[in-house]
Amino acid sequence: MRNTGDTLARGLTEVFAPAVLAGLLPLVVGAQSGSSVTRGLLWGLLASVFCAVIPYAMILKGVRGGTLSDHHIGVREQRTRPLLFGLASVTVGVLLLLIFHAPREVTALIVASLAGGVIATGINHFWKSSIHSGVAAATTVVLTMVFGPWLLLTGAVAAAVGWSRVRLRDHTTAQVLVGAAIGAAVAGGVFGALR
Repeated sequence: MRNTGDTLARGLTEVFAPAVLAGLLPLVVGAQSGSSVTRGLLWGLLASVFCAVIPYAMILKGVRGGTLSDHHIGVREQRTRPLLFGLASVTVGVLLLLIFHAPREVTALIVASLAGGVIATGINHFWKSSIHSGVAAATTVVLTMVFGPWLLLTGAVAAAVGWSRVRLRDHTTAQVLVGAAIGAAVAGGVFGALR
């Protein structure tokens, strides 16, 4: 039974990893916010490159080079440099979206990602809050704000991601709850105000 639970937890951790959600959410938001679906997807793709692809590529390079323990950066002391690199990448993405007049919702999403990243980086310098839970909770909030209250159901996925992080002993319950609270609050506040 333990192996089945661990396998499920590992699957949830990988399928709903921050890089995956940060890569897909801008496409979803972009598709519905542009003057056409194709145009919106292109804006979302640009955002995804700077929010997910470039930061994750840097993490994979660190794992392959031996400077990072794993692609989820399980060792808190190793998180600062990749998080700062990610913030720099997201900042460039925000600037490009602003310069080229991307749809408001896409820009608002990436500004919210930047704000959440700044808070997560600050906290993770001292304590290992769950970025998985933060991004999953933020995703639920954004989807609900964009598409309506029925998408509150995606909160079940965010809860399952939190469970997976505790099950795998990557985080404590407190670290998961704090991460989720930060993600939800920043998404609701920043994205909600700017969209």
